[in-house]
Amino acid sequence: MQKRFNIKAVAPNALKAMIGLESYLSQCGISRTTKELIKIRASQINGCAFCINIHTQDAIKNGETQQRIFLLTAWREAGDIFTAEEKVVLAITDEVTLIHQQGLSDETYTNALQFFNETQIADIIMAVVTINLWNRIVLSTHLLIGESLA
Repeated sequence: MQKRFNIKAVAPNALKAMIGLESYLSQCGISRTTKELIKIRASQINGCAFCINIHTQDAIKNGETQQRIFLLTAWREAGDIFTAEEKVVLAITDEVTLIHQQGLSDETYTNALQFFNETQIADIIMAVVTINLWNRIVLSTHLLIGESLA
């Protein structure tokens, strides 16, 4: 697989908009741990090795355990490895990433309201949407592990 083009060179304003989303997310109330779980899980679903590589490293630097990262692909079956709050975030991640299946279900949204207010849920959705955008850019441009977006 050969890299197709540099997104920064071809569409610099689009990349700036993406960085703007990242800037917003860096200031929102979602914990770093939660953001990395979202990024890893969505990237697993989308098969984005580039993003899985980056975000597993970032998660470990932020104190995430290898066991939880290894079990993320089977989070529903992982018992109490993930908190009830994290499981709701992961359900949102799965459902928004796989939007073509059913979208964010009423059940998951109702469960989320037990832990989060509407602003927090919006921020979780924005985090999921943003990593899905990055996954699509990376996969469409054939960006390889170790290369730079810039």
